[in-house]
Amino acid sequence: MNLQIEVFTLFPQMIDQYVDQSILGRATESELLKVTSRDLRAEAKDPHRTVDDSPFGGGAGMVMMPEPVFAAVEQADPPRPLILLGPGGRTFDQSVAEELAALDGFSLLCGRYEGVDERIRTDLCDDEISLGDYVLAGGELAALVIIEAVARLRPGVLGNVESSQDESFSTGLLEYPHYTRPADFRGLLVPEVLRSGDHGRVARWRKAQALSRTLRLRPDLITDRGGLNDDEKKLLEEFSAEEGQEG
Repeated sequence: MNLQIEVFTLFPQMIDQYVDQSILGRATESELLKVTSRDLRAEAKDPHRTVDDSPFGGGAGMVMMPEPVFAAVEQADPPRPLILLGPGGRTFDQSVAEELAALDGFSLLCGRYEGVDERIRTDLCDDEISLGDYVLAGGELAALVIIEAVARLRPGVLGNVESSQDESFSTGLLEYPHYTRPADFRGLLVPEVLRSGDHGRVARWRKAQALSRTLRLRPDLITDRGGLNDDEKKLLEEFSAEEGQEG
């Protein structure tokens, strides 16, 4: 069964153009993914298709009105949960991507302007997700990030099942470094272990590299895992002098 995602937005073409490309485009052609963009202006009743108004109590900016947003969602009857993309939501990370990838479908509501009428948040949406502690002009980029991060976790989307299981954050670690041909590029050599043909040693080296890289670049991830266990400490010692560790 394909993954069905509906996106409610003022700029459906932004969603459509990106989803038609690359991995998402191939997943769509293979019927593994179906993304439908819904224009929030479609249910606006005035000639100018107005979807925003000034806030009660005054203040800068405009606020998305409840009438057209509720109407657009109710008319479409989209898959739930309906997730508002806004700064007050839980932070999107790999665990949230995995949570959404386990569903048959979900929907995303892209905010704009100063935000949405609070009744949209409390009485229409089921959840709220934020990409992080910064402000974007709207939720479209956040929607595309979520769609790609989730879709690539679905069986068949990447082709090689190991691709999504052996990446940064999938095991709480950053990914190990990758190399390809040539083995010698301007005197920069691919580590000998990767050319050894010893698959067990390669696997141990990669785990050691992932641990080492995470310790240096994202020690918070190691802390979240409860620190290094004895086997991991031994693995780091085993490959501490290995060629190819990043400086």
